[in-house]
Amino acid sequence: MSEVIKREFGEQPIARILAEAKLKPHDLVTASAVQMTHKMIARACKGRWLTPNTRAIVLAALNSATGKQYTQADLFTYG
Repeated sequence: MSEVIKREFGEQPIARILAEAKLKPHDLVTASAVQMTHKMIARACKGRWLTPNTRAIVLAALNSATGKQYTQADLFTYG
């Protein structure tokens, strides 16, 4: 039997942070120094598993958009 890989983690703290900061996914896309998509933000908020590189891109964009210094642990409940 193959092991089932968990890829859905439920709504993540990043969704709450975006709501509190009154930011839309488009705000992160425009704040990003590297190419990113709206889909990346949607997947991050919904709790879909993201690669470490994608998580780093989302984190950098959020830090740029808010002017704060969040960590990945602040945004995601999975490692």
